Amino acid sequence: MTTASEHAGQAALSICEALLLAMNDRGLLPEHEIVGILRDAAATHENAVGTEIDMEKHRAIADLINAIIAGGNPVRRL
Repeated sequence: MTTASEHAGQAALSICEALLLAMNDRGLLPEHEIVGILRDAAATHENAVGTEIDMEKHRAIADLINAIIAGGNPVRRL
């Protein structure tokens, strides 16, 4: 069962993905800069410190971001 915070996280991810794609479509950010933004976000979570539970969450978030980089948008590649 999903929680309200999981729904909020999924909504935030969808909004951010849409914004990045729109910025690329409009020529505001080239693909390499968008990938750089995603890599920076993943690195932030990869380098985070905290309890073991915190680290598991950060690792899962970094893995998700890295999967987005590797797989791109399901409709089109970033």
